[in-house]
Amino acid sequence: MEALAWYLCLFIVISLLISTWRMYRRRLSLPPGPIPLPFVGNLFQGSFVLYHSYLKLSKQYGPVFTVWLGNSPVVVLCGYSVVKDALVNYSHRFSDRGPLPISERLTKGYGIISTNGEHWKHSRRFAVATLRNFGMGKRSMEQRVQEEAEHLLKAIEATCGEAFNPYTVLGRAVNNVINLVVFGRRWDFEDETFLKLLNITNNLFNFVRAPLGMAYVAFERIMKHLPGRHQKVFQDCERMKSFIKEEIESHRRTLNPDSPRDFIDCFLIRANQENEINREEFSQDNLVILAFELFIAGTETTSNTLQFSLLLMIQYPEIQEKVQNEIDTVIGPTRMPGISDRSQMPYTNAVIHEVMRYVDIVPMSLPHKMSDDTFFKGFMIPKGTTIIPLIGSVLSDPDCWKTPYDFDPENFLDQNGLFCPKDAWIPFSAGKRVCPGEGLARMEIFLFITALLQKFTLKPGNPSDTLDVRTIRKAFRKKGLAYNLRAYPRT
Repeated sequence: MEALAWYLCLFIVISLLISTWRMYRRRLSLPPGPIPLPFVGNLFQGSFVLYHSYLKLSKQYGPVFTVWLGNSPVVVLCGYSVVKDALVNYSHRFSDRGPLPISERLTKGYGIISTNGEHWKHSRRFAVATLRNFGMGKRSMEQRVQEEAEHLLKAIEATCGEAFNPYTVLGRAVNNVINLVVFGRRWDFEDETFLKLLNITNNLFNFVRAPLGMAYVAFERIMKHLPGRHQKVFQDCERMKSFIKEEIESHRRTLNPDSPRDFIDCFLIRANQENEINREEFSQDNLVILAFELFIAGTETTSNTLQFSLLLMIQYPEIQEKVQNEIDTVIGPTRMPGISDRSQMPYTNAVIHEVMRYVDIVPMSLPHKMSDDTFFKGFMIPKGTTIIPLIGSVLSDPDCWKTPYDFDPENFLDQNGLFCPKDAWIPFSAGKRVCPGEGLARMEIFLFITALLQKFTLKPGNPSDTLDVRTIRKAFRKKGLAYNLRAYPRT
C-alpha cells in the first residue's frame, strides 16, 4: 500500500509539472494575463465572475489579455478600438465560433449559433434571407408587430392601474412575434402550450446565468454525467424540440409551395428544391434546431430590453415625459406608431439607443475562435484559440461616449437635438457574427415602447420604491430582472 501511495503521489507531481510546463510554453506566445494554476487555470482567481473580473484585468494587463479556463487559454478583447478591429477588420480570422458546451449539447452540430464552416454559412444565409424577405424591416412584419402591440396594450389596460410585474406580458408579446415568424400564428396569452414553452425558455436562461451554468461550461465533461437541476433543463428543451417536430409535420401536410406562411414553410420549400445539394443544411434536424434557436434567442434579449426600458422611464420621469411629448407631436393620441415615424422622432430614437447601450444586456459576446495563426496588436494568437470580445466595454468606452457610465440620451444627440448614430453602438455585436435578428428586434423595441408610452404613463409599483438601475442591472446578470410598475391611461 505504501508503494502504491508513493507511485500515486509521484504521478500527481509529474502531472502537475507537465501541466505547468505546457502552460508556461503556451503563455510565452500569448498576450499577458494572470498566472494560471495547473488544471483549474484562473477559475479561482476572480475570472469566474467573468465580465466584471475581465474589466478589472484589462486595467492591469491592457485591452488584449489572456485568462485560462482550466487548461485552455482564452484571449479577451476590451474597448472599442480592439473589439471593432478584430470583429470587422480581421473578421476573416475572428469569426469562427468558440466552444459553447450548453449550446452544443442542445443543437448537436446543427443551427447557426454554435456551428462553423460551410454548414454555418449556408444555414445563416438562408435564415437571414428568409427573415428579411418575410418582412424583416418591411411593412408586412411591421403590421404583425403592431397587431401584437395592440394585444399588449389590452393586457396592460386590464391591470386598471394596479401594480404588476411587466416581465410576463412583455415576454408573451415578444415571443408571439417570433411565433408569427416561425410558426405562422400567435397564441393567446393564457394558452397552456404557449406558457409551457415560455417557461422552458426562462428556465434555460436562468440556468445559463446561474453558478450551475458556469460550472457546466467549465467542467462539461463531468457535469453532463452528474444528476441535478441542469438535467431537467436539458430534458425540457428536448420536449420543446419534439413540439417543433410536430409543427413541422403539420406544416408538411398542409404546405402550399406557392404561398409560404412562415419560416418553416420557406425551409420545406427550399429543401424540396435542393434535393441532394446541401442535404445537411436542409435536413429536418437542421430545421428543428433553427426554429428552436429563433424561438429561444428571439424572446429573452428583446423582452429584457423592453423591461429595462420601462424601468428607466420610471426612474427618469422627465425623460418619459419628453418621449411622450414627441409621440403626441409626431403620431398623435390615436394612430398606432409605425416604423416610418422613427426618422421624425430624434429624441425617442436616442432614448431607445441609449437604453440598449446603457443596460448592455449581453456584455460579453459569445466566444469566437481563431481560424488561423494571426498577428494582432503585437501578439501572435495561435489558430484555435478562444476569443471573448467584451461588447459591454465598447458600449461604455470613455473614448466614445459623452457620459459612458450614466443613462443619458444626449449620447446620441448632436448640438441641434438631431439623432446622431455612433459606430461604437454594437449591442448586437459586429462583423460576420452580428445577430441575424437585429432588424426585427429593433423594430419590436421601437414599436412596443412608443405604443406603450402613447397610451400610458408609467410609475413605480409602490410610491416608496427606490429603483437603483445600477444595482438591479448587476442582479440581472445573476438571476434576471424583476420589479413592479403601474400603468395609468393618459388623458
